[in-house]
Amino acid sequence: MEHHGAALRKLTKDDALVKALKRDPSSALPDPRGKALVAFALKLTKEPAAMREEDVAALRAARLDDREMLDAAHVVAYFNFVNRLAE
Repeated sequence: MEHHGAALRKLTKDDALVKALKRDPSSALPDPRGKALVAFALKLTKEPAAMREEDVAALRAARLDDREMLDAAHVVAYFNFVNRLAE
């Protein structure tokens, strides 16, 4: 989180957001879209084999379209890949 947190801080100029995401990602974003994206990212990272249609339905309920869901999946997968290689 340190390296990516620095990039996020530079992009958003929101130190409180970066700290909140580091402390508890599930409650860091108050809006339904943000909550749905964080839940999706956490599950895809920690339990990829447990992903189900309900996970996509939760993103749809948060008003993400197909392109946004695909982008989210690609970003999560890429960062998981790169971070695991780095470790």
